[in-house]
Amino acid sequence: MSSGSFPPGFLWGSATAAYQVEGAAGEGGRTPSIWDTFSRTPGRTENGDTGDVACDHYHRRAEDVAMMADLGLTAYRFSVSWPRVQPTGRGPAVQRGLDFYRALVDDLLDHGITPALTLYHWDLPQELEDAGGWPERDTAYRFAEYADLVAEALDDRVELWTTLNEPWCSAFLGYGSGVHAPGRTDPVAALRAAHHLNLAHGLGTQALRSRLPAKAKIGISLNPSVVRPLDPSSSADLDAARRIDALANRVFTGPLLHGAYPPDLLADTAHLTDWSFVGRDDEKLSKQRLDWLGINYYTPAVVSHAPGDDVPRTDGHGVSDHSPWPGADTVAFHQPPGERTAMGWSIDPSGLYELLVQYGQDAPGVPLYVTENGAAYDDKPEADGTVQDPERIAYLHAHLDAVRRAVAVGADVRGYFLWSLMDNFEWAYGYGKRFGAVHVDFATQKRTPKASARWYGEVAREGVLPPLGQE
Repeated sequence: MSSGSFPPGFLWGSATAAYQVEGAAGEGGRTPSIWDTFSRTPGRTENGDTGDVACDHYHRRAEDVAMMADLGLTAYRFSVSWPRVQPTGRGPAVQRGLDFYRALVDDLLDHGITPALTLYHWDLPQELEDAGGWPERDTAYRFAEYADLVAEALDDRVELWTTLNEPWCSAFLGYGSGVHAPGRTDPVAALRAAHHLNLAHGLGTQALRSRLPAKAKIGISLNPSVVRPLDPSSSADLDAARRIDALANRVFTGPLLHGAYPPDLLADTAHLTDWSFVGRDDEKLSKQRLDWLGINYYTPAVVSHAPGDDVPRTDGHGVSDHSPWPGADTVAFHQPPGERTAMGWSIDPSGLYELLVQYGQDAPGVPLYVTENGAAYDDKPEADGTVQDPERIAYLHAHLDAVRRAVAVGADVRGYFLWSLMDNFEWAYGYGKRFGAVHVDFATQKRTPKASARWYGEVAREGVLPPLGQE
């Protein structure tokens, strides 16, 4: 393998999520998810934007898959809309809902594109939230039932299966800071949700293994945080980093990889809860064999110990009077110097390299995929209709180089999924933040591949990262 090349068989993909692209919010038997309810609540999203139409991918599926093939992608990571398949979160599946995903998978396979399916990318059926949502144990069992329904429908046509995407966001942004659906602000509910998401992964994995053929590969996509102390020589800042590492990372990797929650996490949050919601065998249930592990990465976190009130608490995950970090009230977050994306996130590809090397060591023998990585910029069409985005090309080049360097030192990275295939509904930010390699005119639904899409497609075809500026 030459210095700029990637391993044979490396998957070159892009990623989306159902609520962000599908639209057709009330069609085919689909009922509201927590994101329908949240986005339709005044003041929750920028400009009151919703995913009711989004990219209209539900109706433009064939066009979008053909576009992926034209760009040279070899994999597509998509999520299934739970309320489209099982509207109440209970009972039998709606076949019309499953038919959409059957057709999507067939289209992908016909174009030589590997389907990578995510069961849960944040769109919990509203009826399950009304019954208590992720803070309630029963939701984990409902997830396992839903996983079985999807597995039965798609069976051997999908090889890469993801149980959950970024459970940290589901738990701590959804139930802690309230900047994501369902918008609750209860630190104990956030910790309970995190545990039941871990349990859901375990139960869901068991359900998938009982239904799918042996060739199916089951994993989970985490968004681990690279946590750095503001002052590495300060014991207080080092402890602040330890606290955030426990809440961002080890609350999931503890049970998922090692079968137990870390003692320091339990101690840090003991004033909030005794963790009695953890059943005797839950941690063992959460630790199922992983066929692969997904890493989503955007930016590192820089923290310090700061017990006062007049300190920076914004962590880049949206503005709220409530913290997504239970038990970490004395931790401040800092913005590193240097370039930033339109999200205000610092650009630091070294964090991706560190994560891939670290998780290669923490989960030996488990292949890794970069299941999300990308950047938002204020992309606008030129007078000639093209969309030039040199900043995104530079961003992708730097982060792909980080992946290549991690592979070179032994990290078993099998693929990279660019976030995102196309501009879409960026959660509470609405349609104002454009992560896509393909520009979408939301008024007309016209798709225009940006310069970065063509550049990325060439890298995918050649399997080689060229020097920046050489196209």
